[in-house]
Amino acid sequence: MIVIPCPHCGERNHDEFVYAGAAVGAPPAPDAPLADWNAWVYSRENPRGLNRELWRHALGCGAYVVVARDTRTHAVLSTTLAAEDASHGA
Repeated sequence: MIVIPCPHCGERNHDEFVYAGAAVGAPPAPDAPLADWNAWVYSRENPRGLNRELWRHALGCGAYVVVARDTRTHAVLSTTLAAEDASHGA
């Protein structure tokens, strides 16, 4: 089980969250070519180790949270509200 500390609600089981993808930057512009959107949605690296992921606290406050997580151990190293984390583009 992964425990994700929600900045609003405190520590919660990952079952309360919905994975929303890698926190890798802003999506293409709404009028960008379909190829750009396909690349942004589907062409992702899947590195072992430290990853920054976007999760939505769907069964809680509804906030989007950037989670720094080690994919080898599932250890959550930090969380920040996506609205306050400029590095992922939300």
